Amino acid sequence: MEFSTGFGWTRLPALAVVFVLGSVLTVSAQIIPPFSPAAAVPDDEAEAAETAEATPDVNDPDVLKGIDVDKLDWSQLAVDAGTASEIAAAKKRAQAAAKDGMDWSSNANANGSSAVTVKQSVSSFWDARIGADMTVTSEPRTMSELLAQKATNGGNVPQSSGSAWAAATAPGAGVIWDKTAVEARVDPGAEQSKIGASLTKSVPLSGDTSLTLQNGYSVNQQGTTALPGVGGHITRNYGTDQSAKVTITDTGTSITAGQTLSTTDDKWLRKVGAEQKLFDNVTVSGSVGETSQGAINKSLSAGFKKSW
Repeated sequence: MEFSTGFGWTRLPALAVVFVLGSVLTVSAQIIPPFSPAAAVPDDEAEAAETAEATPDVNDPDVLKGIDVDKLDWSQLAVDAGTASEIAAAKKRAQAAAKDGMDWSSNANANGSSAVTVKQSVSSFWDARIGADMTVTSEPRTMSELLAQKATNGGNVPQSSGSAWAAATAPGAGVIWDKTAVEARVDPGAEQSKIGASLTKSVPLSGDTSLTLQNGYSVNQQGTTALPGVGGHITRNYGTDQSAKVTITDTGTSITAGQTLSTTDDKWLRKVGAEQKLFDNVTVSGSVGETSQGAINKSLSAGFKKSW
């Protein structure tokens, strides 16, 4: 792109000086400090001298001498809306990365111990996380504290325990399912480990109603420590579960029906439940399900959840 003007490139610096001086004189004439004497009106000779100083001279040095104007990158002065949005998105990603540190939370239990949870994000692409769930007990400092701990724990002193876990959420496989979730957990104290995966598919039924289908698979392993003369023993339990959940967004109601099957049971165990949102962060849920012994298990609970 070429730019042409009747004054020539050598006149641009001079014209800029005239423009700046004119702006300064205009602003100075409009702003008068309070309680200051009236500004003196310049005479014709002073005005003529100022005009002569501002008039460009053909002998002024050319500041653009030696610069090829055609090779200047004028695109650096153009920033479109798309570039601005990319910069804002980059700032948000940087702020989110700064918050991806280790997250700690602690809740007090009724028996005097504390439930401590620590987790940290590993990868934001697959939402991969690692963490640990621990039960931390305090050492009794007096005999009265020791007796109080035994009284609240059936005559035993509570012991600290914990388990480590890793979880990841990945995309699904096209139209077959939407989301894949994988979780692994290891409890060294109980010599127990578990790995599971679930496949989820969501289908909209209407404007405010949706159906969520989920298939889950898990493997539980229980081992015993080998002792002198006695070998260790490891048992594995395989399980699967299927569920369908209908959610009505306007009323905050969800209805769930599902069934589970494991190698320790010889039949499917069915379960139905419902959850109702009363108001902000408060929900009431109930369920009725079968057990392997043949009895019916009923439950009703209310919950409050708040994040800040």
